[in-house]
Amino acid sequence: MNIRFYNAKIVQQKEDHTFALTEGELWVKGDTICYIGDGTDVSGVCSENEPIIWNREIDVAGNVLMPGFKDAHTHTAMTFLRSYADDLPLQEWLNEQVFPKEAQLTAEDVYDLSVLGIMEYLTSGITSNFDMYNFPRSVAKASADCGFRTVFTSGLNDFVSSVEEMEEDYHVINELSPLTSFVPGIHAEYTTSKERMEGVAKLASRLKAPVWLHNSETKREVLECKERYGMTPTQITESLGMYAYGGGGYHCVWFEDADYEIFRKHHMTAVTNPASNLKLASGICPVKRFLEEGINLAIGTDGPASNNCLDMFREMFLTTALAKVREHDASCISADEVLYMATAGGARAMQLSSCDRLAVGKKADLIMIDLKQPNMQPENNFIKNIVYSGSKQNVKLTMVAGKILYEDGKFEIGFDPEEIYEKANRIIRRMK
Repeated sequence: MNIRFYNAKIVQQKEDHTFALTEGELWVKGDTICYIGDGTDVSGVCSENEPIIWNREIDVAGNVLMPGFKDAHTHTAMTFLRSYADDLPLQEWLNEQVFPKEAQLTAEDVYDLSVLGIMEYLTSGITSNFDMYNFPRSVAKASADCGFRTVFTSGLNDFVSSVEEMEEDYHVINELSPLTSFVPGIHAEYTTSKERMEGVAKLASRLKAPVWLHNSETKREVLECKERYGMTPTQITESLGMYAYGGGGYHCVWFEDADYEIFRKHHMTAVTNPASNLKLASGICPVKRFLEEGINLAIGTDGPASNNCLDMFREMFLTTALAKVREHDASCISADEVLYMATAGGARAMQLSSCDRLAVGKKADLIMIDLKQPNMQPENNFIKNIVYSGSKQNVKLTMVAGKILYEDGKFEIGFDPEEIYEKANRIIRRMK
């Protein structure tokens, strides 16, 4: 497909993590952006003798084109537990509600539930996610079938999967589709034996791959880890050699000075999940400290059972608002920095440098934001409007790899939404 967007306001990232807004056209040839400009300087893109044949020409009508959001921590198939297991502390929530229900899932269930989650991502302007869940091949196949981009990491623990299965998943998912990839990981230190963590570290070293895990999400998690090993989760996993090729942690709320040093030394990423951390009363991520330390930051929604909404607009607002409250400083983090975290910061975490921003040669993973709505007016500052007042209602179009998967409330992913909704309800009703 060749698609020409014109009459657009185009958000482009600058080197200092701020954004500039230009007006003009953006052209997509196949899955790649081939032109951004005012429409007059196109000789290097096409000529009169070899014009581009457009499949569609879309009048953006003064609305915004911007890079799609990268949801850097998710458990997509947990859609079946949305509003089912709420109002409990993390450990009780996991052990008494989540784990028993997850044990009843089949690979087919996870496939259908992942499609439901992908539909929600698209409505929120999310063009890729960093997933961790059971039956990873089912999740990856759902993404590939929908045309959605997913990076997967293992949720290996003492009850699910093995290092050998993780290695098989690594090869299968990385070869499944250009839209799917896999990196090693564990669920968390508190669910994974030292022996298994050592096995993951050896595998990652052999594959020259990063490692990811839930890290220091709650104060209890860190205290119990120190009782077991005399070290924090970051310190024990580093001591086992997990981060020879980088990686990162999800949540990263309860960090010590040495933990920041480890993340900085290994060029790791911290993924904040503010809505989930609030709902589970886990705490507030020290975003300002990570920025001061020069550590890459990204934003995730976590799963639809702990959030319960896969909405990056809400996450962006909470990221900046909570940082300001935590530091007692309304100027401690800017809207530009938060938007960077939600786009390029997530892409860096997920090793998606090919679609981290809107530029010629990058993959066409983009969204259109509707400015013709009350919450986006007046147009004093487009970036601040997106971060502070934007919402899912402003997402008019979501494109992944040059294909429009969602436009004006309609999905183009090959599935009937009503059938997916019916399957999701049937799955949870079947469970005891």
